[in-house]
Formats: sequence, C-alpha cells, structure tokens
Amino acid sequence: MIKPDAALKSISFATFLGVCLELAGDELTAHLPFAPHLIGNPMIPALHGGVIGAFMEITAMAQLKRDGNFDHIPKPIDVNIQYLRSGKPLDTYAQAVVKRIGRTISSVEVSAWQETRQSPIATLQAHFLMD
Repeated sequence: MIKPDAALKSISFATFLGVCLELAGDELTAHLPFAPHLIGNPMIPALHGGVIGAFMEITAMAQLKRDGNFDHIPKPIDVNIQYLRSGKPLDTYAQAVVKRIGRTISSVEVSAWQETRQSPIATLQAHFLMD
C-alpha cells in the first residue's frame, strides 16, 4: 500500500487543483478545496465541469494506484461522467471504488459530493489501461 501523498506526486494537474488525499482506516477520500479560479460560471456561481471531471479522474487513478500498488499512473481508456447537480463554491470530496483490477484493464467508479455524501454532485465510471 502506498501513502496518499505519493499517489498524487506524478499528477501535476492535481497540484494545480489543490487536490489532497485523506486516509481514514482503509478508506481513501479525495478533497478538492474550493478556490475562485475553479469557478466555470460566475453568474451562478458553479464549479467548472472540467474541474469536477478531472478531480474524479484523479481520485480514480489514486485509488487504483493505492489498491494495485503500481509504480505508474494508469491511463484512462474511457470515462463516463454523470453531472447530477451544480457544483457550488464549496469544498468537494470524492471516493472511488475499484470494481476490478485486471492484467491490462481496470474498472473504477467514483462519487463526488459537497455537503453530504448522500447527495452526490457527479459520478464517474471509467476503465484504465494498466500497462
């Protein structure tokens, strides 16, 4: 098992977004602190959809790297994002569940929320190349 900080070292966009990982027992939670530069629509205001999507993809990669104890970052093959609610100008959290780690392909699901885990703002389903 790798330390949470080590999972993000090679993902430079995670640093730009300010993503950090918190480990409580065996549960890895990603945290995206709110920052004004993450707003996509200042009229609402709402987080940019690309920021939410990238945050969930980073969460999936970190969870895969942690569960599989890989030396490399898995590459996304396909990503499907469902935007369920507008992302408010608040901190955002996400957790990933690895459904399968295969020799060449792995499958991951991610849920992102702000105020309560029971009200996700977006979900992600993705497959990653493990080579």
